Amino acid sequence: MGMQRIYVVAGELSGDILGAGLVREFKARHPEAEFRGIGGPRMIAEGVDSRFPLETLSVMGLVEVLKHLPRLVGVRRTLRRDALDWQPDIMIGIDAPDFNLGLERQLREAGLTTAHYVSPSVWAWRQGRVKGIARAVDAMLTFLPFEAAFYARHRVPVAYVGHPLADELPLTNDRAAAREALGLPAHGTLLAVLPGSRSNEIRFLGATFLEAAERLCTERPELNVVIPAATAARREELEALLAEREALSGRVTLVEGRSREAMVASDLVLLTSGTAALEAMLCHRAMLVAYRMAPMTHFLAKRLVKTEWISLPNLIARETLVPELIQDAASADAIAARLAEFLDDDEARAALEERFAAMHAELRRGASRRACDAIEALVEGRALPASVAPEGALREETGS
Repeated sequence: MGMQRIYVVAGELSGDILGAGLVREFKARHPEAEFRGIGGPRMIAEGVDSRFPLETLSVMGLVEVLKHLPRLVGVRRTLRRDALDWQPDIMIGIDAPDFNLGLERQLREAGLTTAHYVSPSVWAWRQGRVKGIARAVDAMLTFLPFEAAFYARHRVPVAYVGHPLADELPLTNDRAAAREALGLPAHGTLLAVLPGSRSNEIRFLGATFLEAAERLCTERPELNVVIPAATAARREELEALLAEREALSGRVTLVEGRSREAMVASDLVLLTSGTAALEAMLCHRAMLVAYRMAPMTHFLAKRLVKTEWISLPNLIARETLVPELIQDAASADAIAARLAEFLDDDEARAALEERFAAMHAELRRGASRRACDAIEALVEGRALPASVAPEGALREETGS
């Protein structure tokens, strides 16, 4: 029996990329399948009938979410009705856990099969949520081995599928070619600065990142800076901030998108936490993670978070490979000082590049293919594929 109808709900651009990969894989196996839910340009291009714009769910931070709650509740109600009328073979929530897990639970209680792709950070905080997840989903599909270990320990059906970005990015890359492609100087040192893809992040960190870059440029005539703007709106915000920093004039190249090329071209990356840190790791580049959030969000997070690290490279390695400067520690002075240490230590950067290349190889498992295998098994009532975790991953206890 082929799968006829798949309901899929993604919450932001990273989810749109994952969803498109998943839909492409499904279509190759089930050419007649129909798709609807919420997706962005990539999922829509693959044939997903998107009921709301992708941006609808892109709300970040505890405090920020509360402001948008009434609208989000209305969207969830509409989607629930839409999915139940359509009766898909499965509903797959991609990321956006605060929104999707509630929808998944409602649909599962109403008799639909549900899966969630991309584990929320329950291993880090609100670990009690794992009970809610067990009620919401028939299976969790995780990118990372330590996540699969956590769910297996809590008896939630899980498939470790590897990371789609690890599949997408090459295991070897060429710094010189990336510089040439972006029109950047072939010689000298290059710092890539990624202040985030959301307006909030630019607000909290944009000026600080540029101040740190300005200090380094003043001290180091051989240093250039490349800043990939995630969207046209972010580009405008960054241009306004750059206009206030005369010392950066002629030293900064602002590009739209192309963040991976910018990272590959660089010797060192300064970024906020999140997917960008994983991308930098998969581009095999040394990095410094700095992060600030709304004070109230930070106040709550400090009391709830149960993990030593916030950046994915450190969480995957279970050790501090990447320095992390959080909230008050993320001052321009501290950032500039840590970056300077890194820039002066060629050996440390080379060792990290080597370590990241090895971690990349481990995460490369054909994620879209494995995710489809797991979803087919769910729909057909078979056991999930035995891909919970590679050798050694289950030794990892995450402090629950």
